[in-house]
Amino acid sequence: MSKIISIANQKGGVGKTTTAINLAAGLAYEGKKVLLVDADPQANASSGLGIEIRDLERTVYECLIDEIDPKTAIVETGIERLKLIPSHIDLVGAEIEMRDLDKREERMKDMLNRVRDEFDYILIDCSPSLGLITINALTASDSVIIPVQCEFFALEGIAKLLNTIKIIKSNLNPGLQIEGFLLTMYDNRLRLSNQVYEEVKRHFGSLVFNTVIYRNVRLSEAPSHGLSVIDYDPQSKGAKNYKNLAKELILR
Repeated sequence: MSKIISIANQKGGVGKTTTAINLAAGLAYEGKKVLLVDADPQANASSGLGIEIRDLERTVYECLIDEIDPKTAIVETGIERLKLIPSHIDLVGAEIEMRDLDKREERMKDMLNRVRDEFDYILIDCSPSLGLITINALTASDSVIIPVQCEFFALEGIAKLLNTIKIIKSNLNPGLQIEGFLLTMYDNRLRLSNQVYEEVKRHFGSLVFNTVIYRNVRLSEAPSHGLSVIDYDPQSKGAKNYKNLAKELILR
């Protein structure tokens, strides 16, 4: 049975989707069978893996709202052992449509339970909000990775996310754990990056991943080519960082 991990932070621009794509690829290259679920209406994880969104008939939206078989929405990514349930802009309206449904917070859990036996890891790329779709993702997950960018206001909003996790543990998913805090956009030449690193370490201790994701231009370029950074430039610092993160996650 797979381990389900949400990648969440309601603050945008922290490297959440970059982490979802490249950690999924890293795990696949470590020999793990991986399913990436794009639960963000912007569908950047889907397009970042070269999926043509306009051509899709079945996405995570149909799985959640129409309860179609999620196996029929899974697409190949071009990376062996890595598959994807893509997203679509229609997902924007899903929260309104789900409002009156029974067990509305558990729709994604029910969806993933139908496929989890087929994978080692299921990663969910959450939207930058704490709305119903993200609550669904956290309710379905065993753990959550929280990316934190090494910039001003890095810890802004984390208290709210941690409170949401606490509420979900109390009411919907008692087993939910924090897998770890992942420092992103790190530049060891900048005093600020080092200060943020020290502050996050002081607050969260062993919950912080040893692997740090350095600021790297190849990481920014790869999605425009529909590739993970590991495929785009395997020798880049970004590729090496995410390979190391995959290994660290497996060891955990």
